[in-house]
Amino acid sequence: MKKILSCIFGSVILFLPAMAFADVANTAQKIDTGDTAFVLVATALVMLMTPGLALFYGGMVRKKNVLATIMQSFIILAIISIQWVLWGYSLSFGPDIHGIIGSLKWFGLNHVGLTPNPDYAPTIPHQVFMVFQMMFAVITPALITGAFAERMKFKAFLVFIILWATLVYDPIAHWVWGAGGWIHSLGVLDFAGGTVVHISSGISALAAVVVIGRRHNYGKERYVPHNLPMTITGAALLWFGWFGFNAGSALSAGALAASAFVVTNTAAAAATLGWVVAEWAKSGKPTMLGATSGAVAGLVAITPASGYVTPMAAIIIGFVAGMLCFYAVSIKPKLGYDDALDAIGIHGVGGSFGALATGLFATVAINAGGANGLFYGNPRLFFIQLLAVAVTIAYGFTSTFIILKIINKTIGLRVTQEEEVMGLDVTQHGEEGYNM
Repeated sequence: MKKILSCIFGSVILFLPAMAFADVANTAQKIDTGDTAFVLVATALVMLMTPGLALFYGGMVRKKNVLATIMQSFIILAIISIQWVLWGYSLSFGPDIHGIIGSLKWFGLNHVGLTPNPDYAPTIPHQVFMVFQMMFAVITPALITGAFAERMKFKAFLVFIILWATLVYDPIAHWVWGAGGWIHSLGVLDFAGGTVVHISSGISALAAVVVIGRRHNYGKERYVPHNLPMTITGAALLWFGWFGFNAGSALSAGALAASAFVVTNTAAAAATLGWVVAEWAKSGKPTMLGATSGAVAGLVAITPASGYVTPMAAIIIGFVAGMLCFYAVSIKPKLGYDDALDAIGIHGVGGSFGALATGLFATVAINAGGANGLFYGNPRLFFIQLLAVAVTIAYGFTSTFIILKIINKTIGLRVTQEEEVMGLDVTQHGEEGYNM
């Protein structure tokens, strides 16, 4: 029996590489190696954005919470990478079920191999498209963590991330980007994630702060970033990685990618200036934290429009986004909610503005596969964009609110007041970021 099993096992081991090489050989003629290399590099850039976000957020919290904040982004990279392979990708991009969700036919990447999928990317292996989209699925829930920083239990956080990715991100991704998705079928334009990534995370951040409540002594203590150089480093990594986010969404190394690259940088620069001007006018002093926040706001706003607008439009979108997000963040104390790291004001407001601006400035002169916006004679696109924004806000807030309420009723969301005062680094992870 042992000899028989050994022979069978050996045959399988020998046969598997042959199958793999046969698959490569059969698809080699269909795959553009330049496009594949380009998207692989873009994927790596988008992956780098999540550690960049960890540093961006980590520098803004108090030093007793720096590791806990960084840990949230880092562990999401691990959790969602597995969730995406098992069922997340299939729910988001798998065979359509009535425009609402993908089926589980692609569970565990079944039928997701080296052959290009013409519905999504006809010149690169299907698995390359899958892993590129994985990095979007990773960073989106990480954006939400900025809202409830310094007060959520780690166990509750892990449960929330898995449920949110499955019940909120995956359906919205299918609606907007999936073949057969109902919003996609209406003709919505979201080149790299204005609705799917930024509005969904920003509005979910609002639901989170409503349910979890404010930090201890909020409004009585002054919370200031403990390490601005860390935040600046994170912002620089985000800006750098965003080229993969937006230009990579062209899914080929060509003119469209080049255009997306240019407008991404242009909008980020304009938004940096917009935020600094608004801050300088209001407080009399421009700050480095403001400049970095402005850059991120511009990157958020240009994301949905990056494959459809001109550089001049990008300047307008970026500059307005910088000023708009500054004022959205500055009224936070008057509204009374505790969005610790401004996820709502930057991602929710910036993403919504960017999606609507796409409906104004999009032009087929940049992307023949897109559509003209209102300023180019097509008001219908603006109303489609408006509908997509409204649906994403309504579904994202409601679903996240329900998920968090259920978690709070079962295992509880918040650390105790004593644990919050001590800091999450020690109470949740048994370590400290600084030993001086």
